[in-house]
Amino acid sequence: MNWHRAARLLAWRKGANALAMSFNKFPPKPRYDPDDGPVYLYGIHTVRAALDNASRIKKHLLVTPNALNRLKEAGEIGKVPVREVTPKELDKLLGDDAVHQGAALEVDPVSRFGLNDIDPLRLVVVLDQITDPHNVGAILRTACAFGADAVITTSRHSPRETGVMAKSASGALDLVPMIEVRNLGDALETLKKRGMLVLGFDSEAEHQLKPRSADIPLAIVMGAEGKGLRQRTRELCDEMVKLDMPGPIKSLNVSNAAAIALFAATAGRN
Repeated sequence: MNWHRAARLLAWRKGANALAMSFNKFPPKPRYDPDDGPVYLYGIHTVRAALDNASRIKKHLLVTPNALNRLKEAGEIGKVPVREVTPKELDKLLGDDAVHQGAALEVDPVSRFGLNDIDPLRLVVVLDQITDPHNVGAILRTACAFGADAVITTSRHSPRETGVMAKSASGALDLVPMIEVRNLGDALETLKKRGMLVLGFDSEAEHQLKPRSADIPLAIVMGAEGKGLRQRTRELCDEMVKLDMPGPIKSLNVSNAAAIALFAATAGRN
């Protein structure tokens, strides 16, 4: 290798190293990850419900002037620090897909309850390893609409509270207690001891769901799409039932199935 060629190669290497150092010295700012970081609730209904929840720890309210007026029309803001922002700033923080309506509230996750914290229990929804936050949020919303006393989830195989879940719940996250249990089988046995009829749902079950005319406390148990209820969960249900669906499709999205199940199971109540 002649001297001139060696000099050019050395200069190229120095330039490449300098470029690499510049990238390492100023790395790009990481994008906000809703599954790993602060909890931001967004949307007018969701934020309003969180503001009204006295047990919520509320850190910062990021809001446009118009959204702030809408929130104030429905109630007090309280002592939470308020910072006015633009819609574009919220888009940048939450992502372009977040329908924030100009309001985002940074909070601590809502407190989870134990089985002994809520009495009486007349109607509960039990989720067996349902992990999708959209589905859990939609089920919370439906449970709230039907007056459920609680939604039961497991400590593992359940989603972290996120803005996606809260938005899907449309405020129900702050209205319906979420009971977190370590062992779902033990929890079902406890519900039965407390006089609840435990109904497990499976599209392949032999019997169809019938309305309960008597005011019997009910636990509606729903499983994850595809996997359904685990064997241990099935064994502990008092009855395994299916929804009466005459059409060619016999299975539904779990949040839709939960809504129909709650309607059908409680149709005979006064």
